[in-house]
Amino acid sequence: MHDFYDKKLWLPTSKKEIDDLGWEYIDIIFFSGDAYVDHPAFGTAIIARIWQNLGFRVAVVPQPNWRDDLRDFKKLGRPRLFFAVSAGNMDSMVNHYTANKRLRSNDAYTPDNKSGFRPDYAVSVYTNILKKLYPSTPVIAGGIEASLRRLTHYDYWKNELLPSILIDSKADLLIYGMGEKSATEIVLRMAKGEKPNMLTNIPQTVYKAKNIPAVENILYLNSYEECKIDKRKFAENFRLLEEESNAFSPRIIVEPVGDCNIIVNPPYTAMTENEIDEIYDLPFMRMPHPRYKNKRIPAYEMIRHSVNIHRGCFGGCSFCTISAHQGKFIINRSENSILNEIDKITKMPDFKGYISDIGGPSANMYNLRGKNINICKKCRRSSCLFPSVCSNLDNNHSKLTEIYKKIQSLPAIKKATIGSGIRYDLFVDEDGFLDKNCEKYFNQLVKHHVSGRLKVAPEHTSDKVLKSVRKPSFELFKTLKNEFDKINKNENLNQQIIPYFISCLPQCTFEDMKKLSAETKNLRLKLEQVQTFTPTPMTLASTIYYTEIDPYTGKKVFVARTAEERKKQTEQFFYSKNQNK
Repeated sequence: MHDFYDKKLWLPTSKKEIDDLGWEYIDIIFFSGDAYVDHPAFGTAIIARIWQNLGFRVAVVPQPNWRDDLRDFKKLGRPRLFFAVSAGNMDSMVNHYTANKRLRSNDAYTPDNKSGFRPDYAVSVYTNILKKLYPSTPVIAGGIEASLRRLTHYDYWKNELLPSILIDSKADLLIYGMGEKSATEIVLRMAKGEKPNMLTNIPQTVYKAKNIPAVENILYLNSYEECKIDKRKFAENFRLLEEESNAFSPRIIVEPVGDCNIIVNPPYTAMTENEIDEIYDLPFMRMPHPRYKNKRIPAYEMIRHSVNIHRGCFGGCSFCTISAHQGKFIINRSENSILNEIDKITKMPDFKGYISDIGGPSANMYNLRGKNINICKKCRRSSCLFPSVCSNLDNNHSKLTEIYKKIQSLPAIKKATIGSGIRYDLFVDEDGFLDKNCEKYFNQLVKHHVSGRLKVAPEHTSDKVLKSVRKPSFELFKTLKNEFDKINKNENLNQQIIPYFISCLPQCTFEDMKKLSAETKNLRLKLEQVQTFTPTPMTLASTIYYTEIDPYTGKKVFVARTAEERKKQTEQFFYSKNQNK
């Protein structure tokens, strides 16, 4: 393992660190709303290391103070190429506020879990400051906040529609999704002297322009102003956008705003195995920067000894942003890449033999894909699993099972657990396991890779509500629990299944929550993992929450919108517990 305190192995974060490196200039200065953790689970670290690997000098300014004399924005001066800006691994508003819009008292991405170290709407705040201080220097925005606010979106905290974040932030260019390829092309072309207004043909980027590209294949959305006046126009935009994002070869998207247009270039094709392996082979220190010595960063502690084995999700849950950000198609790392990363983890000074997660957005989608890619190319379904599992989906879990076994057999590993959620509709139906490979997978998981508590997400017990959020019937969860209990009994294990539920989802009424409370009590389930639905930008459920319209049918949908309704629904999670008291 590297010498953790050798700052020359890190990207610099201060003028002194830059002087110690002997740099006379900086190519890119990266402002981030998170603490600087040099680990591949943190977007800032990935993009910065990619630029460094291309030969560019990159400095990171983590959590700059925006409320004083702006010295953090001035201390490194002007970069040779551009500023990069990200709110961090979370949307700053989700990070700051609860579902009841109460200010949180902590921040897992900040040293010692302290709150108040990033602003609301961080991308816009940081970018506006930089544009004021350095008006001629380009600013490139990225990360999840920028990505999911790239077009007109509903903002739950202001309770109104907002235009593309490019309007408020004044950024020159926006990278959406997992932006490694876009970031690479941008820096290489700007290093050759190209300006942002010359970079309008880079995939997976968004820009603002008066003129529309002179191409035939364009999807035109309703304007921001039309959506503000008519909620049905906004609902229609969402449907068009989701269908296009699920297409194998999506078009350029144009959305008028005021006297200009927001133009979204189609994404790159999904990364190959070699391409994603190269990212994880970059020289990450896998730890927080030494400036945080003797401080704890909770978000890092959760993943410090975990491994991400794939990206993307084809589940299409209506309240989830994963497919909108990471994409629908699964991008897999090779077995060698995964095992090499685990080898690095075992050499960390604080490693005690336990891997906390071998996961991904859904832990068991590794290596799953369409059997016939030509069928996938014609498909625009938002979910490969709803309303039923696609007949073209190859759901063979055998490669994942083999990886689990190989990791389990490593001498340095005492136990490797699965902390990410699993999609059980990929391996069971109401009658049991879909096939022998699915049964072998679940047996391997339960016997060897559960920390004592297996987390799954049925979300609700009402089939009406589950249908509205594109999740399978609660009967499948019952099947899963029966199989889980059987294995535990046969193996003499004392493990629990911990379900995750959400209140206030579209279609969910107070009566539905009362039934949830009763049914989970009958099943003797512990309601520990519960949440009130929070509308976040660019999801179907948020669109329905704002419009009270199903974009696909045009029909009115019930949603709990008032604070009183939402509170009453959420209280049902704790009804039986309070009743017992």
